[in-house]
Amino acid sequence: MTLADTKKNQWVTVSAIGGERGFRRRLLEMGFVAGTPVRIVRVAPLGDPLELEVRGGRLSLRAAEAKSITVAPGSP
Repeated sequence: MTLADTKKNQWVTVSAIGGERGFRRRLLEMGFVAGTPVRIVRVAPLGDPLELEVRGGRLSLRAAEAKSITVAPGSP
């Protein structure tokens, strides 16, 4: 399951991050580390971008980028 497939306000846990090396590094710097709980807070009207809550902070990702993040059901 990817982060893009997650429903709004559902907590999930990051399992793996795919994509190019620079992209993975940027996500790791923002706190997307394996085992980290994440949830989608808001979705833009056309479905892109997604507002996420990660480690107490909020950030936005494009839906295409969220498809590179593998997640598992989890809780905060």
